[in-house]
Amino acid sequence: MNRKEFLKAITLAGAAAAAGTWNGVNVYAQTNEAKKDECELAMVMGGEPDVMFQKAIAAFGGMGKFVKSGQKVVIKPNIGWNRKPEIAANTNPILVGEMVNQCFEAGAKEVAVFDCTVDAWQQAYKTSGIEDAVKKAGGVMLTASDEADYREVDLPQGVILKKTKIHKALLECDVWFNVPVLKTHGGTKLTIALKNYMGIVIDRGTFHRSGLQQCIADCATYEKRPALNVIDAYRAMKARGPASQSEADAVLLKGLIVSPDIVAADMAAMNLFNTIPNVEKMDLDKVQHIKMAEKHGLGKTNLTDLNIERIRG
Repeated sequence: MNRKEFLKAITLAGAAAAAGTWNGVNVYAQTNEAKKDECELAMVMGGEPDVMFQKAIAAFGGMGKFVKSGQKVVIKPNIGWNRKPEIAANTNPILVGEMVNQCFEAGAKEVAVFDCTVDAWQQAYKTSGIEDAVKKAGGVMLTASDEADYREVDLPQGVILKKTKIHKALLECDVWFNVPVLKTHGGTKLTIALKNYMGIVIDRGTFHRSGLQQCIADCATYEKRPALNVIDAYRAMKARGPASQSEADAVLLKGLIVSPDIVAADMAAMNLFNTIPNVEKMDLDKVQHIKMAEKHGLGKTNLTDLNIERIRG
């Protein structure tokens, strides 16, 4: 798909047509096919959550590239809030269900899903629609509210955070996927893939007391990195995040961003967020944990260095 075709595809997407301000070059950077053959970041616009993921994972060579027969898999969405999907406080359940399906098709032995929720986990799991989607696909939902479910790990690269307690399922699995939703946040301005790490730990008070942005970047240095960061931008929360109760604070973008590079994924998502009309525009001086993570060597903010696949949903 060339630039002209891709911009046309964006225009055809419902949200893009309504906004009228989308800019494929700024949001998606330039694919440098002369540098690399393999996709490093896939960006899909204009489809339903399951179909967009099918197309994105195909760009990476299929789920079988990441999940092998007999492996234990963890999928970590955002399920922090007792909100229905239309609010965009949590990851879209259709996307999560499709990922569980694809893991099993690739040969996974088991697929577990969890989040250390803010609201009561029983209500958040149910109201978000994620519990039903996961169980329908054959996966299991894990509780994450008991400190006994966590194990302390060292973070030798951490600037502030030198240790933290991470859910044992993530420590024991063979592969895991980081699956946040794109939305605003009072403390970090945006919460995307890096911020989603706060749902794998239980001692989050330390983050808030010690320096939230740096602690997020420090936590992401944990040695077992996600195979892919899958950013749900089907609906994004454009205001009063991370837990608005109004559908008016959500916008239908019909987008998906997928990359093993967590910094690049968040950078692309931030650029995508900035195309929404009448929102506070974000940059690295506001969403500081992105550039802090880059300093840790966790990825690149310069998207022109990456081979990006632009896909119509």
